[in-house]
Amino acid sequence: MFPYKTSFHLVRKSNQALYLQLANQFITLIKERKLSPKTKLPGSRTLADLLGVHRKTVVACYDELLLQGWIESIAKKGTFVHANLPELFQQEFVKSVVKKVNSKIGFNFYKNENLERKIPVKKVDFMYLNDGVSDTRLTPTEDLARIYRRISSRKLIYKEMSYGSAFGNEKLRKTLSEYLNNTRGLNTSFENILITRGSQMGIYLSSKLLLNKDDKIIIGKTNYTSADNSFLERKANLVRISVDENGLVTQEIENLCKKNVIKAVYVTSHHHHPTTVTLSAERRIHLLNLAKKYNFAIIEDDYDYDFNYNHSPILPLASHDVNGNVIYIGSVCKTVAPVFRIGYLIAPKAFVNEAVNQRRIIDRQGDALLELTFEEFIKNGDLDRHIKKVMKVYKTRRDLFCQLLKEHFSTIFSFETPKGGMAVWVTLNKKYSWKTIVEVAQKHKLEIGNWQRYDPNNSNHNSIRMGFATYNETEINELINRLSKTMKEIVST
Repeated sequence: MFPYKTSFHLVRKSNQALYLQLANQFITLIKERKLSPKTKLPGSRTLADLLGVHRKTVVACYDELLLQGWIESIAKKGTFVHANLPELFQQEFVKSVVKKVNSKIGFNFYKNENLERKIPVKKVDFMYLNDGVSDTRLTPTEDLARIYRRISSRKLIYKEMSYGSAFGNEKLRKTLSEYLNNTRGLNTSFENILITRGSQMGIYLSSKLLLNKDDKIIIGKTNYTSADNSFLERKANLVRISVDENGLVTQEIENLCKKNVIKAVYVTSHHHHPTTVTLSAERRIHLLNLAKKYNFAIIEDDYDYDFNYNHSPILPLASHDVNGNVIYIGSVCKTVAPVFRIGYLIAPKAFVNEAVNQRRIIDRQGDALLELTFEEFIKNGDLDRHIKKVMKVYKTRRDLFCQLLKEHFSTIFSFETPKGGMAVWVTLNKKYSWKTIVEVAQKHKLEIGNWQRYDPNNSNHNSIRMGFATYNETEINELINRLSKTMKEIVST
């Protein structure tokens, strides 16, 4: 029998709940094949007695593992390690069409049409449907301002006000490394971290280092358009694959790798952008194994890791990476407020060093005082407290938004209530057109936005993202009211 009693080490004074400690240690044992597929796990009472914990702790642990796809429950037989998990092979960690246009300003310049973006002019009394943005009214401005003032008034602060490291402030890198190791299961040091001005800079730098003209990068048929633009800027070949309820279809990646040289795969594993689905545990391991076998990079954009409402966040691909294939990108912009351009790129040290060389060309360094402010904001627990606060608010808003969508538009829109994030992926009945809705909505002072960006392949899936986090309960009701008036006018014609 497997030695469960001696295989788990639970720290009762840890900030992490016991059931999560237990679940994460189970995941490690499963990945290392110490608990192989189809292994029957002990009953909750038996395991609770062995480990000296309450039975509810084991039940919560098993529920978490079931949600993440690591185990399965078979009626009248018991709980087993999932039968279809592939083995995670390990090895030592190792190191758009642009055209020339004439201009009346007296000289020629190069224009990239892929980067063009229509920004709506804000109109009085209009409501704007976004694709998932945080509510800046919840920003802890007083806490941040207090820290910033304290740092700025230090006697030796002048030392931080000259040219510094292009890697970012070292204190922030060390604190961030410890924070991400503790909360997201990473195994990294500050030397693996480059502080960026948001996740978009990390995506751009990664594409600059990985892609040249006609190099192939795999993305979803629906994908984050800003990432697409970075890849098109490198004149790369964007190879689009299917996305279903379990995320990117990794079998299609394997089929492509057998016939092509793939340089990278871009994935938003926690909540796929735009559809909000989560990459399953089975596909995560499959993707990591493919990256090892075919030597491609995985650009993991973990843009809204902190916002998960149904269960604890699923650990990122980077936490399972033992071969140095994952470039992990994230930011605090969505978590706190978009104005604070603090992000990070985490990768093998050699890659980070070269990314810094590229970053230095256009952005010598970040904002040292702001970086020091966020170092303290993270270290003293303010970030975690802010996340817990807004999570409750956003969950309430999600529930209300989805409830009203079902009540008012059951025959018009179809959707799944998202497990996390700040938006709902809504599919319009094909009897109707978003183009018509956008035009009619203007009459009711509702701006839908650029709906075409969600369908770059012209597949006619008829879906868009509807953000809910920005609006309070009163505003959600008003937005639904304007959308309802819009649809009634369309249906009646």
